[in-house]
Amino acid sequence: MPEQELELLSTKIDAGVKTAIAVAIERHRKLGQSISIMQDGKVLTLTADEISAIQNQHNNINH
Repeated sequence: MPEQELELLSTKIDAGVKTAIAVAIERHRKLGQSISIMQDGKVLTLTADEISAIQNQHNNINH
């Protein structure tokens, strides 16, 4: 497979994975479930309310 096609495929896969993660996180938030993430080499568990705060921070950075 040519390198250009591989890069396109890789980009599509990355986008799909990011979308799936965002959907899963949002589902946990809506159901009031916590999630665990890795931050600074440590496992951090976020409550549903903390997920909202993180999402708001992330959205403000990207806009």
